[in-house]
Amino acid sequence: MSRTFILALAFIPCLSFAQQTKLQKQDTTLTPPKNLKTKLAPGYTIPIVDISGDKTRQVIVDREPGQYLGHPTTVLLEDNKTMLTVYPKGHGRGAIVYKRSNDAGLTWTDRLPTPKSWETSLEVPTLHRVVDAQGKKRIIMFSGLYPIRMAVTEDDGASWSELKPIGNFGGIVAMATVISLKTPGEYLAFFHDDGRFIRGGDLEKYRIKGPSSDHTSPAAKPWRFWVYTTLSKDGGLTWSAPTPIAMLPDANLCEPGVLRSPDGKQIAVLLRENSRKYNSFVIFSNDEGLTWTDPNELPAALTGDRHVAKYTPDGRLFISFRDTTHVSPTKGDWVAWVGKYEDIVNGTEGQYRVRIMDNTKGADCTYPGVEVLPDGTIVATTYGHWTEGEPAYVVSVRFTLAELDAKLK
Repeated sequence: MSRTFILALAFIPCLSFAQQTKLQKQDTTLTPPKNLKTKLAPGYTIPIVDISGDKTRQVIVDREPGQYLGHPTTVLLEDNKTMLTVYPKGHGRGAIVYKRSNDAGLTWTDRLPTPKSWETSLEVPTLHRVVDAQGKKRIIMFSGLYPIRMAVTEDDGASWSELKPIGNFGGIVAMATVISLKTPGEYLAFFHDDGRFIRGGDLEKYRIKGPSSDHTSPAAKPWRFWVYTTLSKDGGLTWSAPTPIAMLPDANLCEPGVLRSPDGKQIAVLLRENSRKYNSFVIFSNDEGLTWTDPNELPAALTGDRHVAKYTPDGRLFISFRDTTHVSPTKGDWVAWVGKYEDIVNGTEGQYRVRIMDNTKGADCTYPGVEVLPDGTIVATTYGHWTEGEPAYVVSVRFTLAELDAKLK
């Protein structure tokens, strides 16, 4: 049964029961962690709508006994019915699995054939629709570490190229987001690195080997987290050398989730903070990514990993992420935030949070694909340990904001 409850910092001691499984109670507390550096509140006061128990909304995309399946991304084609997804057969790396839905995520095909090089993927694969200046549509798929590689389809996923390097640089969770710029055919892609893969390296102790092949990624010594962009001027076929856009010496900024303001004039980048000493951060650009503001902390309500943001028909934002808020009864779960763009700009908490599914193993879940259908239905897809004691598998959940709003009344 879905429930709504409120987390208020003043009432943390009486919320120790708040909808946590027995396993979660062992690794999730409702008191602030020690040694926090954030000066902002470690918890939030907006309500939580919980739909995690509503199995009628859940569709299993893929599940394999004894096999970890993780980190999907999705792309919805222009017919608003065809949806593609890719994900690794393993935690963050492994042979890429590819599936298609012909009914907007209600049902999924069996695993589809893929090029041989897809078995060599060492990172989370990401899908993106791109269109060049002449109107030619393509879908591109990235696979990270060194070097970042890309596959292309020019027939909406019926056939794909092999993975090929896009340049002499690497990175992590490439590309977390790809956005179109105002010039037709130009795209800006976002990723991060911690010093190991941006230029490769020769330190064997840091070399990464995949579980499905002998392919490896050279690496250097980890140093500091940087967020980068790379520019394409030909509809996503070629990419520039990376440009650093964000770094803090005592915070680890990564996994950029990018969106535009409602009027399209501003770009905002939501950032995971991996030292776990701060809330998540945000940076802004008012000149199509040429310059960026300094990073600012976000409220606890928007603190998490791998933010994916989409506007709904009523103009509100739906942002899905893994809950890593310092104080939260849904910490480690697949959650979302509902609010307005102005909340991000002004540092306000937003309208409410959503617990989409209850993850039963730590915080190992939620690199989500999020699609919004014309009728406002949100189709969110990700991996997690949805069954206690079993490996992660991929699930899609569907709902509308109107349905979630009604649970607040």
